[in-house]
Amino acid sequence: MKILAAVQGEYGKRIAENVSERMPDDWNLETITLPPALPVLIDEPEEFLPSDIPSADLLLGLIESDGAAQLVPAIARISRSNSVIVPVDNPAWLPLGLQNQLEQEMARDGIKSVYPKTFCTLMEKCTGYRSNTVLYDDEMISLFTRYFGRPKLGITLDDNGEKITSVVVERGSPCGSTHHTVEKMVGMSVNDVVPRAGLMVHQFPCLASMQQEEIDKGVFEPLMNISGYVMNEEIEAELKSSG
Repeated sequence: MKILAAVQGEYGKRIAENVSERMPDDWNLETITLPPALPVLIDEPEEFLPSDIPSADLLLGLIESDGAAQLVPAIARISRSNSVIVPVDNPAWLPLGLQNQLEQEMARDGIKSVYPKTFCTLMEKCTGYRSNTVLYDDEMISLFTRYFGRPKLGITLDDNGEKITSVVVERGSPCGSTHHTVEKMVGMSVNDVVPRAGLMVHQFPCLASMQQEEIDKGVFEPLMNISGYVMNEEIEAELKSSG
């Protein structure tokens, strides 16, 4: 699979570097850099894009402003990417109205796009947290989620079932926080690992917004909390199956 990452700043750079380091050997990832400062309204996207955008099967729109978000459909068309992921780790970068506009514009061109909120909620057929889950159907995006998205772990315990002896990352957060956290989990007591693992994800640090959002029906918390919750929930489920 050929992946194109459109990167605007440190948030996107960290994701692109982690994906490049941990993706299968037969995948290829290239990056383009978007301008750090862009107009509020963009009429001619090509004026702000590099002239040598490569072709790709999947586009990662790692934007950090609503101006950069407006460039995504043009990048998808030029790169001939029919599958697009635009993470919503900060709603200020992609307000819902603009997200709907991008989705409709790309759909008219036959381009499938998904908007995981947060990126670490993305799975094979859906994205989003709990009541905010959204279904999708796209082969390339699903292929990406075999390796990157909502954490999926294999945990081994000692003979007494009291301590963690090894952890295998079957699918890791695109930012790299899952691999960072599991390195610290080995040797921990099963009674302590939750919620400590979720806190370690935050301390990675998680770059999702601290803005209050309705992360579940009637539950308003900082968006960043989702990254810790999905890690803790995966550990709890895996420990339950191991026991």
